[in-house]
Amino acid sequence: MSEPDRPSTARMIDFWLGGEHHFPVDVAAARAFEQAYGPCAAIFRSLRDFLGRAVRAITDAGVDGFLVFGAGVPTRGNVHEVAPEATVLYTDVDPVAIRLGQRILAGSDRVGYGFGDATDIGTIDPAQLHRYVPGWGRRPVGVVFLGLAAFLDDDTLARTLDELYAAAAPGSFLAVDFDGEELAAYPEALAMMGPSFRMRPAAAFGPLLGRWTPTADGVVPVARWRPSGTPDPVPDAFYGALATRAAD
Repeated sequence: MSEPDRPSTARMIDFWLGGEHHFPVDVAAARAFEQAYGPCAAIFRSLRDFLGRAVRAITDAGVDGFLVFGAGVPTRGNVHEVAPEATVLYTDVDPVAIRLGQRILAGSDRVGYGFGDATDIGTIDPAQLHRYVPGWGRRPVGVVFLGLAAFLDDDTLARTLDELYAAAAPGSFLAVDFDGEELAAYPEALAMMGPSFRMRPAAAFGPLLGRWTPTADGVVPVARWRPSGTPDPVPDAFYGALATRAAD
């Protein structure tokens, strides 16, 4: 893979997670954001740990197929590493992330990576969907929707989550996160996120889930969602939930 001339959020996160799939341009951008804000590595590791706990909760419920939106770099504790017996379809809209993901996952018969726009499930290749998420629409699956809500306006986010609810089978799960208002105190870092980035107050998260029903844990800072011990001492930048799709 040739070295890119522009940074990628997915590869910056890989850098913060201690991964190997990033370039100097990504490291420079990550360092600049750290200068403007602070403890990015700890925050993103806490978010990745939340993903791991949510995936384990989903597999403990007997679900063995996952559809992942905004997948980025599929490593460092991503879904198929947490649930090695499951089948997983990673999707993204970034062609560079897709090519990288396909290269990382080459040779796997249980895990695939393809184009998929979370706001239009019809953009996913049906052959890939039914190969890696067998029984989609008929058997419960795990839908992973992390890192996306902050880049969708309220109407688009609510519609998207409702369409996913309608498409998924009863008994399915949704792992989702929201950006809180942490960056409001860091205007330089906030400016780096671009005009489409949306912070939300905690009270706004629940209503946006629509028909998805959060588990009893609620929508809470990710470090405090079913922690395995003392919660990580990180800022409450991300709030997460595991929600279920009820029977019709």
